[in-house]
Amino acid sequence: MIYKEKFKIGLKDVWAGEEVSNIAILEYLEDIAAYHSDSVGYGINTTEQTNLNWILLDWKLHVIKRPKYGQELEIHTWSRGIEKFYAYRDFEVYNEKGELSAIATSKWLLVDSKTEKISRVEQSMADKYESEIGKSVFSDNQLGKLKIPDNFESEITYTVQRSDIDVIGHMHNLYYLKLAYEALPEEVYKQRPFNDVRIMYKKEIKLGESVKCKYAKSENTHIVAIFDESEKKLHSIIQLEK
Repeated sequence: MIYKEKFKIGLKDVWAGEEVSNIAILEYLEDIAAYHSDSVGYGINTTEQTNLNWILLDWKLHVIKRPKYGQELEIHTWSRGIEKFYAYRDFEVYNEKGELSAIATSKWLLVDSKTEKISRVEQSMADKYESEIGKSVFSDNQLGKLKIPDNFESEITYTVQRSDIDVIGHMHNLYYLKLAYEALPEEVYKQRPFNDVRIMYKKEIKLGESVKCKYAKSENTHIVAIFDESEKKLHSIIQLEK
């Protein structure tokens, strides 16, 4: 089943030059994924009945042709496979001319909303998503683990605010990318927007926690690793490429 929605690019969604930002694109993708789950009875609006939440584990985004302010986008999404505790979801973003502008894939974990423990996806639940088996936007549809760099060039520290928290009590997943941008050296930050983004989530961040965002560069790839204050716990790794 391919689920479709239209989104219009607003003022808050663009960088200088009127081009849509990566954060805005991922926000549209997050929204359409939620709408699709809502439509089959396993979304945010049914959590009290199902006691289930989908937790995002990975993003991989590639921008082909960046749309601009005011344009209307049509976004397609589908489940490309569900196994045991995990679901894999792909996306296609089309501009108002019908041109493919961006593609993305993602990995999600099902958890019990009361116990916060991993929950197995029942076959009856998987059937409702009508997965498009074999339909993948990337030829290599595997989301391999990102590695922590051996050395870092710089770091910043951030304390999580109330405005960072999402509906399930964790720092919103898109704010990890915002933190990564803040951790970039100024000369790298000015290279935005990056057309290839990978985000691997390892451990949720909660209100009041302080995190260290450490930056490293490997050839043409910029990497930000987000740790807890003691640097013993890895929260996320973000990888950006021009």
